[in-house]
Amino acid sequence: MKSIARRMFGWLMLASIALAVSSCGVLTPPGALPLGAPIDEARHAFGGPSGEYPLPGGGTRLEFRQHKQTYMLDFDAGGRLVSKQQVLTLATFATIKPGMTRADVLLRIGHPVGVFPVGWQKLQVWNYRFGGIEGDCVLFQVSISNSTGLVSDVGQGMDPACDAPSREK
Repeated sequence: MKSIARRMFGWLMLASIALAVSSCGVLTPPGALPLGAPIDEARHAFGGPSGEYPLPGGGTRLEFRQHKQTYMLDFDAGGRLVSKQQVLTLATFATIKPGMTRADVLLRIGHPVGVFPVGWQKLQVWNYRFGGIEGDCVLFQVSISNSTGLVSDVGQGMDPACDAPSREK
């Protein structure tokens, strides 16, 4: 007869394996979805989209934000995946210009990881974390006017989640 400890260990191992297998879908990036996949499959995968946007011609763009990556999956009017892209990149950030609308920004790079108001300038700053050669402590920032809803400025800033550099010598 097996000891209680040995039985418990066996059950824990079995539960761990089941959890690992069931979480494989979560570990797969949305960009791994094959072209031609139906939109309903994407809507129910990866924890669900963080945004959904209409495209010209009746298509739909689904946004999937995952930490320092945001994937945009484009579907045609028939609901089939036609393109996919990770958009938190310097190349995509370079397309964000003053004068664009909030909706334009959301369509291109999705929802920010954080927003903070700048009262005296009457605007809000949208922060996007991204990984790359710039380092992990850099944010892409989009300033949006409260009165017009238009982008007034873009740039990079330091992520407040990172420790400030030491000034001691």
